[in-house]
Amino acid sequence: MKVLTVNTSESTGGAAVAAKRLTEALNNNGVKARMLVADKHSDTLYVSSCGSRMRYKAAFVVERAAIWINNLFSRKNLFAVSTACAGVDITQTPEFKEADIIHLHWINQGLLSLKGIRKIINSGKPIVWTMHDMWECTAICHHAHTCDKYTEECRECPMLRFPGRHDLAHRTFVRKRAMLDGAHIHFVAVSRWLADRARSGALLQGMPVHVIPNSLSVGKFAVLDRQECRAALGIKNKYVVASGAARIDTPIKGFHFLKEALARLVGRHGYAKSDICLLLFGAIRDRSILDDMPTEYLHVGSVSGERALSRIYSAADALVSSSLYETFGQTLIEAQACGCLPVSFNNSGQTDIIRHKENGFLAEYQSADDLAAGIDWSFKADIPRERLRDEAHRRFSESAVAGKYIDIYNELINEKA
Repeated sequence: MKVLTVNTSESTGGAAVAAKRLTEALNNNGVKARMLVADKHSDTLYVSSCGSRMRYKAAFVVERAAIWINNLFSRKNLFAVSTACAGVDITQTPEFKEADIIHLHWINQGLLSLKGIRKIINSGKPIVWTMHDMWECTAICHHAHTCDKYTEECRECPMLRFPGRHDLAHRTFVRKRAMLDGAHIHFVAVSRWLADRARSGALLQGMPVHVIPNSLSVGKFAVLDRQECRAALGIKNKYVVASGAARIDTPIKGFHFLKEALARLVGRHGYAKSDICLLLFGAIRDRSILDDMPTEYLHVGSVSGERALSRIYSAADALVSSSLYETFGQTLIEAQACGCLPVSFNNSGQTDIIRHKENGFLAEYQSADDLAAGIDWSFKADIPRERLRDEAHRRFSESAVAGKYIDIYNELINEKA
């Protein structure tokens, strides 16, 4: 069986990490898998570029420019929506032609257009499509927040500067519906929360939607000595709270809730500012978010490699995700694999990972007070680090997750036969 996984980037963003880990897991479990990307960063043999980087960049610019012009030159939500109006044709690549199964992941921002996806559908090859956000079941947004228009027909989109009955969202919704007409695609949501939204969406009505979590290369993460890791990072504080994302200052990551929670710890829970170090990893464009921090902090920038991440997680008492929405929560399971307690809001995909006060803490949604209570709990909880790691291995290991995908692949191959 030959499987081709398709993702815009090889390593940038949670979807890229998940797609690459799955490709490796498939190869380790009897499937010949390759990964096709527009943005290739390594010399990994099973990862291929889809062709001209210039063509991909041109498609990226065309799509962003169209959104920018539609919003009368406003950058608001410029990267929170995608229209897939431009992309590259992957059906002519050797990797596509050789594949038995096409497995799409996050394909936005210049990789695939709606027309390109339709060409994949028309090829007759079985298709699996893993959803890493809500874009597949909405018109243009990656997260619908409190909007439920996607359950009927997207229009008057709150993401647009000038919403209306025939706005960009509605026009894209119509094109998307036509693209999916008659398609037989097995969608996979990475959490039950995301699956519920996909099934309620008008676009995916009647389509099969499975739930399979992202995989974790547990063997590449390690429970390291906490004090040695802190010393290596230059941290001398009594408690360490880690938090990270590809872009920490993206509004959906809810950094202000974490900042407020730390202020509550100092103001109401009796901690001194010097007791706590906030250990941040990931990019920050707007560094003003770090102004007036209530505790000490260390920003180590973008981090790649499981060893470096293991050092961060092992140094921390808690890994906090204050995101407004998480379709899954990759950093939460990585932290568990390193014996670090995850703390997050009680909403969306995190609830598939955390059992309250058993292997982490689920705080009341958008409550800085309860998030602070969760961090305080993590400082005092007596949960063996190896127990957290063992659970992460049992639920999210490569073999466990790959096996579930292989079952779907076999079902599709048998259907075609």
